[in-house]
Parts: sequence; C-alpha cells; structure tokens
Amino acid sequence: MFDKFIVLVLLALQANGALAQTVLPEIQVVGRPESALGMDQTAESASRLGLSVRETPASIEVIDQETMRQRGLRSVTEAAAGMVGVTAGDHPAEPSAFSIRGFTNSQINILYNGIKIGPQNMTSRIMDTASLERIEVLKGPASLISGEGAAGGAINFVTRKPHQGSVENEAWVSYGSNNTVRSGFGSGGSTTKEGLDYRLDVSRTSSDGFITDTASRNIQLSGALDFKATASLKLFAAIEHKQDHANSYWGTPLVPLTTTGANAANRIVSGSYVSNYNGTNLGAVTIDNRTLSTNYNVLDNYMKAEESMVRGGFEWLLRPDMVVRNQLYYYTARREWYNSEVIAYNTGSGQIDRERFFVSHHQQLIGNKVELQQDSRLAGLDNRMVLVYDTSSLDFSRPGAANFPSDSVNVVDPARGVYGALTLQKQTTAIRNNSLSVEDRIKLTPVFALVGGLRHEIIDLERTSVDSTGANRSNFPFSKSFNPTTGRIGATWETRPGLTLYGQYATAADVVAGDLFLISAAQPVELTRVHSYEGGLKQVGLERRAEWTLAAFDTTRSNVYAAAGGRTLNSAGEQRSRGLELSAALNPDVRLNLWANAAYTQA
Repeated sequence: MFDKFIVLVLLALQANGALAQTVLPEIQVVGRPESALGMDQTAESASRLGLSVRETPASIEVIDQETMRQRGLRSVTEAAAGMVGVTAGDHPAEPSAFSIRGFTNSQINILYNGIKIGPQNMTSRIMDTASLERIEVLKGPASLISGEGAAGGAINFVTRKPHQGSVENEAWVSYGSNNTVRSGFGSGGSTTKEGLDYRLDVSRTSSDGFITDTASRNIQLSGALDFKATASLKLFAAIEHKQDHANSYWGTPLVPLTTTGANAANRIVSGSYVSNYNGTNLGAVTIDNRTLSTNYNVLDNYMKAEESMVRGGFEWLLRPDMVVRNQLYYYTARREWYNSEVIAYNTGSGQIDRERFFVSHHQQLIGNKVELQQDSRLAGLDNRMVLVYDTSSLDFSRPGAANFPSDSVNVVDPARGVYGALTLQKQTTAIRNNSLSVEDRIKLTPVFALVGGLRHEIIDLERTSVDSTGANRSNFPFSKSFNPTTGRIGATWETRPGLTLYGQYATAADVVAGDLFLISAAQPVELTRVHSYEGGLKQVGLERRAEWTLAAFDTTRSNVYAAAGGRTLNSAGEQRSRGLELSAALNPDVRLNLWANAAYTQA
C-alpha cells in the first residue's frame, strides 16, 4: 500500500507541473564538493562544540550528499565501506554491519541525527543514502558524545534538513541488473509563511537479487519543518519512517570434494572441514557448481522491519554568547527474522541439515536532550563550553523461538518446504539512562587549543526471560546499574594556515560480553574499560583543491570476555588495536575528483 502511495504522489506532482525545477537524470558536469573529506564540516557525533572536523582532536570523516551522489553510493553500507579504517557488510542476521579499527557489533554506536537507538547488531538496517544530508564517522572511543557502547567509534546518519530560499525539487530513477530499481523524490525550501522552511524526501529501492528467491525492497520517507519564530528562536519538527522486507539467503554449503566430481567449483574454497553443526567430517571440501544460485531457505522465509521516529525541539539564542538547544524524540521499531538459518552438509546422510530460527523485536524509545553552549573569555582567552543533559527510557521486547524445527534436504534441487510449527518464548529489557556531560575548548593562542570533556552516565537495567509456558528462566528477572565515567582530552595546533596537528587521549565503556539488550545475569555483567591514544594531522591546501589526513592510534579494551560455545563465556583478557590511516582527496579540475585511502590495523 505504501508503495502505491509513493507512485501516486510522484504522478500527481508531475501532472500538476510541480517538477518544473526537477534535476532530471542527465549527463552533466558536477562541481567539486565543498569538502571532499568533510574537514570544514561540523560533526555532532564527534563534538557538541560546533567545531569543524579540522578543529576537533579526533579522527573524523564526513561524507555529504553531493559526494555520495558523485561516487554512486546507494546504501549506507557502500558509503561506510569507502571510508578509511571502516569495513561494512549486509549479513542477513545483521544488515548494515560495521567494523571500525577491529571493533564491531555493540562496540560501535549507531546514531540517527545524534540519537542512539541501541547496539548496531540489534538495530541496524539496510538504508538508502537518498534521504541523508551526510554520514559522520568518529573513529576511536566515542563514549563522551554517545555513551556506553562506543569502544570502537560511532556512525551518525543525518537526514536532509530544510533550507532557506527558493523551492528546489528533484526526482530520479535508475535500473540495473537483477531487476534492481531505485527511485525517489525530494523537495525543500521556504514556504509562503514567513520564517517557515520545509524538506521532504521519499525513496524506494527493490531488487530480485542474484540468488534464487532473494527479492528485497526498501522504502524511506522523511520530512522536516524549521520555523524561525523570532530573530533568536528557531523551532523544528521532523519525522522519519523506514520499511524493509527481504527473502534471505544464508549461504551455499561446503560439500566433500569426493561427492562433486566434475561439478566442483575451482579456486573458491580449499582445505578440510569438520561441521560445527552436526560434527561430521567432510574431509577436503569444495562448492558444487550446481548450487551457486540455490537458496536453501524455507519458502515462507522473511526478514523485515518497520521503524519510525518523531523529533521536535528548539534552538534559542539567549544572548549573543549563549544558546540553548533542546530535542525531544520518540522512536519505535518492529523487526522480524523467520528463517532456516543452518545449512550444513551431513556425511552420514549425504544431505543438507537445516534448522529454523525466529526472533522479533518490539522496541520503543523516548528521550530528551538539552544543551547549553556558552562562549566566554577565560583569563583573557577564548573559551567555549557545552553542558548536555540527556535522559531516555527504552523498552525492548524480544519474542523468539522456543523450538527449532529441523529437517534435511538434497544438495541439488532441494525441496525447500516451509518453516513448520513455531513455539514462542519471550525476553524483555528496560533501560533507563541519564547522563550529564561537559565539553570545553580553550584557545591558549590563536592557533593552539585544548579540547576536552567528561561524561557520567547512570544506566538502570531490568531484564526478564520466560519460557514457552510463561515461567521465569533461571537467574531471571534481574536488575543491574552501571555508572561509567568517560571522557577525552586533546589538543589542536594549526602550525600554518590549513595544516593542523592534533593529539588526544580518550576513554569509553561497553558491556564485557554481548550488549545491554541481551546481557544475562549468568554471564559477567560489568563494563569494559577502553582507553586510546591517537595523534595525526589534517591539511587543506592548493586553494582548497587538496585535502589529506593521517592518524596513528593505539586502543586497548580491558576486561573482555569471549564466547566458548553456547552461553559459556571465558575471560579473554584484553583486546588491542593499533594502526595507521591515511586518506587524501584532490580536485585538479571541477570536472575531476580523485580520492584514495589506506589503513593498516593490527587488532
């Protein structure tokens, strides 16, 4: 129904001539972006001080909408994968999964317009870049800004905002292999009401996929209003809605080389393998050429999600040197996985063993963030300070399978069948979070500044877990409180115009095993301690036609536990990540943009 609504909106706008200013898909010379590496942009995921990337003593990368278009980056996964020190992928269990400097899952905070909604391995979804103004990536410990869970960094997705001026419309459509269709419409500018500006974006992507029965579709809608009530007061309201639905592919099975004959796929895999599911020894393994596009999932499988967020607030200039910002938000999501997620060859039967899995997320988050920023002279020196109080309440219900139906199917042309009977059990998580943080920058000289901050959180966790009869599981319910204090201290030195050297020491905290949504009383329930040293330089030159950055880092995550099978966890000591990152961009001509990056990480 939502798909049809989008089509009708586009047709109606075309019929009324509202797309007179539309940017149609055509070959054109595109000017270079304002800043290819985003060094002159601000990144709210890195600092509340309103500093540019170049003025912040941390490794930050910002990629804006214009750059994403020029590079043909269609999804946030593609955009993140192009950033230095970042890897990304779309596993069916964890779509839009990211790794930064060797850290992943709940060690990276995912933010939407600066709002943390939960661990990335629980909440991330495939997302189109069309509605985004920019993507910000802060590498290294980021708990000062986004709290618990940012041992490796933070990624912030910022939706497009209203602008003042004439209305600008755009519409686009593309078609590609595997019947992939991507389309959208955007509009923004000033309305006839003085001081009222708007932005509206809607997009849809669909594809049949390159594996049998892996069709997917993704729909996004975002809208925002800014109202300049007075010269010193701006009000805003925004809404975002996303839907995605896909039929999943969980892999092509390894099979014994002895069973495939001439159908063995060469140069794909090698070596021997003992199944970690049924324990049978496959010996030397390969992949059967006849199964390269086979989907072993059940016919009624799906992976889907629906998310909505409503935000509102104000920015009030109390006096020329003091501003107050407030944002109230409400987020809700429903995610479901309904699959056969195990595909394992069994040497005893000569068939593929399968096992089902179902889980659902029902999530609600409400919160408020208020900031007070003041510019002043401290002992005759320029000083900026920001105080932030953030409070939120999250309720997370996780209905899941209490039984796991299983069967076996042929290697070639399997009878896929259906999921079968499902018995449910349930887990719930409630998290109440209150935090107070302070950031400060003092310019000791016009070119040398100290930048630092502290954050203290009070996290109250309540967990329940019941079986299919509704009876409490062992060690449930339980409650736990965490009170981490994290921070950052650093310096920036503009040794000459356009060249900045920086250094910092930063700390973070995250759960020693798993994440806050799933943590169990039977496992260690403390927080890790993360500390990091980083230094580097950032430069813009050649009349802003060239930019490059260099960062060296050493991060240690202590009190780490690792899975040892099932729910058993063993102390793993510490996790350490060291490395170098280099990125550069050059615009020798308005018609040509060159960029490259390289990273070495020893994790």
